[in-house]
Amino acid sequence: MSIHHLIFQNLKKNMKNYYLYVFALVFSAALYFAFVTMQYDPALDEMKSSIKGAAAIRAASILLVAIVSVFLLYANTIFIKRRGREIGLFRLIGMTKMHIFRILSTENFILYFGSIWIGIFAGFSLSKLCMMMLFHTVGVKAAVSLFFTSRALVQTLIVFGAVYVLIMMMNYLFIKRQSILSLFKAASSSESGIRRLSWLQMTIGVIGIAAIIAGYAVSAQLFGGSFTTMNELFSAMVFILGSVIIGTYLFYKGSVSFLANLIRKSKGGYLNVSEVLSLSSIMFRMKSNAVLLTIITTLSALSIGLLSLSYISYYSAEKSAEQNTAADFAFDNQKEADSFTALLKKNGIGYQVKTIKTIQAGVNMKNIINGDMKSFKQDPSHLALPIVSEKDAEGVALSDGEAVFTGYNDMMKKFLDLKTSGSIEVNGKTDKIPLAYKGLKNDFILSYTFTSGGLPTVIVTQHVFDRIEKDIDPSIQGKSNQFFGITLKHEEDVQKADDLFQAQRYSDGALSQFETADTQKKNMGLIMFIVGFLGLTFLITSGCILYFKQMGECEDEKADYTILRKLGFTTGDLLKGIRRKQAYHFGIPLVLGLFHSYFAVQSGWFLFGTEVWTPMIMVMALYTLLYSIFGILSVLYYKKVIQSAL
Repeated sequence: MSIHHLIFQNLKKNMKNYYLYVFALVFSAALYFAFVTMQYDPALDEMKSSIKGAAAIRAASILLVAIVSVFLLYANTIFIKRRGREIGLFRLIGMTKMHIFRILSTENFILYFGSIWIGIFAGFSLSKLCMMMLFHTVGVKAAVSLFFTSRALVQTLIVFGAVYVLIMMMNYLFIKRQSILSLFKAASSSESGIRRLSWLQMTIGVIGIAAIIAGYAVSAQLFGGSFTTMNELFSAMVFILGSVIIGTYLFYKGSVSFLANLIRKSKGGYLNVSEVLSLSSIMFRMKSNAVLLTIITTLSALSIGLLSLSYISYYSAEKSAEQNTAADFAFDNQKEADSFTALLKKNGIGYQVKTIKTIQAGVNMKNIINGDMKSFKQDPSHLALPIVSEKDAEGVALSDGEAVFTGYNDMMKKFLDLKTSGSIEVNGKTDKIPLAYKGLKNDFILSYTFTSGGLPTVIVTQHVFDRIEKDIDPSIQGKSNQFFGITLKHEEDVQKADDLFQAQRYSDGALSQFETADTQKKNMGLIMFIVGFLGLTFLITSGCILYFKQMGECEDEKADYTILRKLGFTTGDLLKGIRRKQAYHFGIPLVLGLFHSYFAVQSGWFLFGTEVWTPMIMVMALYTLLYSIFGILSVLYYKKVIQSAL
């Protein structure tokens, strides 16, 4: 048999094991080439006025290379160990180490660069689709055409060529360092043998669970007022990160075995074949992969968390813009408001103008604040708030001794938690007016330029308003005491009106609700697009790694399946245990990653938007669905091996 024939036979024989690796490599090369092509595409210039599109995509391509490189190097480590017996046989028949290295290098070269070229072609075909998806996400209307640049091709070949060199170096060192005897044991050298569960492992398991719970508990208090300085906040974040990561590692190292042992003991040692196939594997194999599973779980949580937060901000763009501007267009200057209304009238756009007179006054809120307000960093006995008359607030009826707060959202609630009733005191320059606090409303009637960045607005009767106005403190007044809110009569005129608004050079107090929402969508849309593709790449690569590990375990256990089949167990009997086993192996990292991301998102989602559940559930559901595919593929592989066991 010639060397070329041997190489061809090896490729043909191993292709059934490499097909998912080839898919991941093709996908990674396609995505990288598409990203690099996009950053050179002239169509991206349409986004440069609002966001640094090319720079963001360039940074994403670097992260993509890092993810793919780690995956390829780790996958190669798995495959080279699995071929240890084959390499040992080559040594036994007299082949030199260098000869074997050349054979493996040739095989890898054909497989690797064949996949890369397929990926480049796919990336070129998909680059237009990716650009269209990006433009649709960020709301840019521009023509997109299929674009090719030799710079993207050269850059892709250089990057993946460098990764190939690293793979070859790993293979060379592996072949050089291994003896013939060690080559026959290489496949199982990294797996833990079945040992009795010790008290130390049980203790590690309990500590791991406790560390994760402690991290969750601190994250729930992160922005709740428990940490009042930057040092305290930073220390809390470090504690959460360290506690959760270390806890996750200890969870895989001991907690999984501990919990599985409890299940086994609860059954008195009488386990059916399904329970043996599932529990034994997670008890004695998961702890040997603790580092790998910790990395996968942590990065899964990071991917889900970042994508959830960016989608929350994107999803909440319109609602946040409504809260920030309180009208389609907001002004704090009458001259600018009159100028804009004249433009609207000239262009035949119907509108309504609402003018609200506002003043700033110190308000003593000690009696209606829950907690000590340490995290807010302002004196609750003299908090400067905007005050308006009830005649400017729709649906509010008050007596002279009453006040209502309005313009209160979830983010403010985290820092300024108000009671539903109580008493407040409005402080003028010389006078103090006690008022009965009658609750709060979510409606925003002033733009954020009047509310010191988001503080609630106080609504009082006209009589009280006039009294406060006569005794105002000039030192705390804003640059304007009138809010001009312009609302269009027809929604379809918003784009045209915004174009007119953008053509003018208004001051910072002039706001467009459409522009505010559009800017947030563009910024967060780009982040969501990039994080989504990076998360998808990580999902595919991590799913492939877990699949490869299960594929190796399946080959190791093939003799056990043969014995069980000879004892009379059917394929269906064994697959019940295999399904449960794969649910554990793929489900535990997934569920733990989902919990990590859930607590991370819950600790600070209000800083990103107004809606949390719908965006977060959609992201988690999609991630779970895609991740489950690898578990299903592993079950199908086990089924094939079990069927061929006899």
